[in-house]
Amino acid sequence: MKIAAIKETFPNERRVALVPSAVAPLKKAGLEVLVESGAGASAGFADEAYREAGATVVSRDEAFGADCLLQVRSCGASGDAWHGDRDRLRPGTILIGCCDPLSLHEQCREAAEKGATLFSLELVPRITRAQSMDVLSSQANIAGYRAVLLAATALPKILPMMTTAAGTVTPAKALILGAGVAGLQAIATAKRLGSQVTAYDVRPAVKEQVQSLGAKFLELPLETGSSEATGGYAKAMGEEFYAKQRELLGKAVADSDIVVSTAMIPGQRAPVLVTREMVSRMRPGSVIVDLAAEKGGNCEVTVPGDAVTIDGVTVLGPTNLPAEVPFHTSQLYARNITTFLLHLVKLGLPQLSLDDEICRDTLVARGGQIVHPKIREKAGLPPLEAASPN
Repeated sequence: MKIAAIKETFPNERRVALVPSAVAPLKKAGLEVLVESGAGASAGFADEAYREAGATVVSRDEAFGADCLLQVRSCGASGDAWHGDRDRLRPGTILIGCCDPLSLHEQCREAAEKGATLFSLELVPRITRAQSMDVLSSQANIAGYRAVLLAATALPKILPMMTTAAGTVTPAKALILGAGVAGLQAIATAKRLGSQVTAYDVRPAVKEQVQSLGAKFLELPLETGSSEATGGYAKAMGEEFYAKQRELLGKAVADSDIVVSTAMIPGQRAPVLVTREMVSRMRPGSVIVDLAAEKGGNCEVTVPGDAVTIDGVTVLGPTNLPAEVPFHTSQLYARNITTFLLHLVKLGLPQLSLDDEICRDTLVARGGQIVHPKIREKAGLPPLEAASPN
């Protein structure tokens, strides 16, 4: 079977699905590895490095002739670039990448209509044997780290306490909203840089993790018994809950020099945690980094992909921080996608084993139709059993 790593065409996407060190294990499994010329250049991996690793460097047309295509951003996640990729797809092609299927299911339907078999890596189940395939965690980890660096650069203060002959400088106060993978890394990074760190999460179960990193866990008098969904993700709550949450968070936000918000709900708009009024109560010079910007933002005034200043407070809305450090994020992503692909090969790919939870949960489309129950529901399609065969 021929597999091909495709050059990313989404604006400012610098990552690549395979790095040279990932070629050897794929070849050992009997796969022929193709890499589109220039695919790894933006991440620091030259074509020659792939050749030396045993891959064949090819044109884009030749890459799309492979049996299996590997991408970082595919389908809806690749934006307008998807149209060109879609038109190149051949019936029977296996496509693996991040597809944002819960939000952008129409592009997944287009892939299905082209006859492609589509796997979306965002859907990898959070089970022990799939941890090394979890792209959301590997990329969010770097995003949390990067967010604190952005905040530190924009803040007109230093983060650590310093005692000097000229006096003592007090540490900056950082508030991290959301203690998932990105939030925990943001906590750790802010703490390493010397900040006084407080963190909040709607899930009380993460309190111990927050405290283990040396941060204070902010507890609010809210009923949070149903706040955690399957797989450890935060669950969407009602507007009454969010209104009360915003009211209680106001004091902590106003007292912070840095706020990093990371709260997202799979397949839904990010909840608004920081209102315009809350921003106006922060000290001038304070910084908010909204990691949920691509999903609408946790801050009411966030502008996705831009920086705005409101009453002296800088609000940053980065939409793709992992792509800003592509060398290491590509290494992590390549490990994720390679482990996933080798798992499918072990199960008999191109044959599919729907008895396997990892294969079943990530399979979005095959045989000309969307087959994933949640994606069908989002797309307004009937359950597959009731769908008319075509």
